Amino acid sequence: MRRKSAAAARVGAKGLLLWALAGCAILGAPVIYETPSMFGPLVVTDDGGGLRSMRFGRNGITQSTIKVGEPDYLRFDYLRLVLAGFALTNTGPPRRILLVGLGGGALPVFLHRHYPALQIDVVEIVPEVVTVAERYFGFRQDALMCAHVADGRAFIERAPAGHYDLIMLDAFGSAEVPLHLATQEFLQAVRRTLAADGVVLSNVWNARYNRHYDTMLRTYQEVFGEVHVVDTAREVNTMLYALPRARGLHFDSFIALARGHGVQQRYGFDLGELVERGYLPVQRRDDVPVLRDAAVK
Repeated sequence: MRRKSAAAARVGAKGLLLWALAGCAILGAPVIYETPSMFGPLVVTDDGGGLRSMRFGRNGITQSTIKVGEPDYLRFDYLRLVLAGFALTNTGPPRRILLVGLGGGALPVFLHRHYPALQIDVVEIVPEVVTVAERYFGFRQDALMCAHVADGRAFIERAPAGHYDLIMLDAFGSAEVPLHLATQEFLQAVRRTLAADGVVLSNVWNARYNRHYDTMLRTYQEVFGEVHVVDTAREVNTMLYALPRARGLHFDSFIALARGHGVQQRYGFDLGELVERGYLPVQRRDDVPVLRDAAVK
């Protein structure tokens, strides 16, 4: 009997998760484009009010949403929280960044607009995603913004040491973060690719919905000198901020850096408030195993 109840609870939680991650997707939203891909049908929908979304499957999790004609529009708080990472690079604004996972390209388009001298490399494993982002979501490649169709891990393992000031890991399959992009060996490659005073950001689902959350966090703590965690209030995303060396960055200092950076860049929202509202104190969990390649093969 307990097994049946537990299974029902998992189904219910999964349904709630899909609804939350879909950003309360509008049921029956008109499909304006659909094409096969390695993760199933890649679907573009017109959600009304100028909103346009990308999903794998007509009822799948939202991969990206834009507001047509508004390049500064960031629908999700976790995307805004990425900008707090720009306040943590220790040698001024980043010069080169890597985004693993493109979606519709809302984040790189925003960054390209606000940081016109920034070199932005984006790695996306699904070639159809790049095509759709360019055709329907306003993503444009140029000398400073380039999309690479490749597996994110292979791309990072080939990248020069210390090449990027900021690395954002935002790669999801149809259901979760691919585990080969969360292991100790992979994160060691990420750290090698990162500048000494850079920062790694990782978008993961929070502990309520992510069965690997504790292991993922423990693995980041094993590889990096300091890790900060900020949750999102309206979404199921949690942002990890990993620094290669321990800085002893206090909660209040993080908020002040984020708020000051947001004002300087004129984002139009209080970045410090987002950090303050979702900051989660974390302790080292030596009782939790580190995620290694051998465990996910």
